[in-house]
Amino acid sequence: MYNSQHLKAIWQWHLDIGTDALVSEKAVDLTKTPVCKFALSNIKHNPLHREAPMKSIPPLSPQSLLNPQAVAQAAQTTVEACQTLEELRNALQAFNGCPLKNTATNLVFGEGNPNADVMLIGEAPGADEDRLGRPFVGLSGQLLDRMFATIGYDRTKFYITNILPWRPPGNRQPTLAETSACLPFVERHIELVNPKVIVLVGGTSAKTLLNRQDGIMRLRGKWLDYQTSRMAAPIKAYAIYHPAYLLRSPGQKRIAWQDLLALKVVLDKMLL
Repeated sequence: MYNSQHLKAIWQWHLDIGTDALVSEKAVDLTKTPVCKFALSNIKHNPLHREAPMKSIPPLSPQSLLNPQAVAQAAQTTVEACQTLEELRNALQAFNGCPLKNTATNLVFGEGNPNADVMLIGEAPGADEDRLGRPFVGLSGQLLDRMFATIGYDRTKFYITNILPWRPPGNRQPTLAETSACLPFVERHIELVNPKVIVLVGGTSAKTLLNRQDGIMRLRGKWLDYQTSRMAAPIKAYAIYHPAYLLRSPGQKRIAWQDLLALKVVLDKMLL
């Protein structure tokens, strides 16, 4: 017998994997419906119908799989032609080098003030973000908004996006191949917004953009330089805990608050 906690866990699991509609409370064998029975009967009695012989499927060879280096190079060539955020969005919509595009509901590009001096970059969309096509709108996004509101910043004063524009199934950790395929788009995204400060939200964002192996525990609260080959000068980057981590580990909110206050001090000086 399921109790309320079991039912809540099952419901949350369905939300996490992207279920957004209830077809029936019971499993239905569609082959036994009247319409399907009629169609199957016509096929079986059709004199032109012949059962096709089963063909063996050859195993995939390494050459048949996506080459990560070739994908990254194709993405790099694509983004170099993008001169506006709209062109970059359209290029992402047409890009087929990341398999996550095939499982996601929506592309999650970016939101906020594209002329802002502060740019926030997270990891990847979650279930709510995937459903709405907007970054950081779920529980962690709401916490992030409240965090930055305490230091006087909202989405009219910063721009926000993610390393990945498509949701990994089940909110799993992004793979190296996925981040590598999307990295050129993120780099161009930063170049087009051209902020004075980048806030790296979480470990995946910090390690990917800074090309560091250090975890977020070591990177958080530190000022580091970020620069692409097309940038004339580096941009100041600051890593903080991801709000999803804070929801799981509320005891770390004290440290996150200290990091925010330190961030505010520097922003106030830099953006006067």
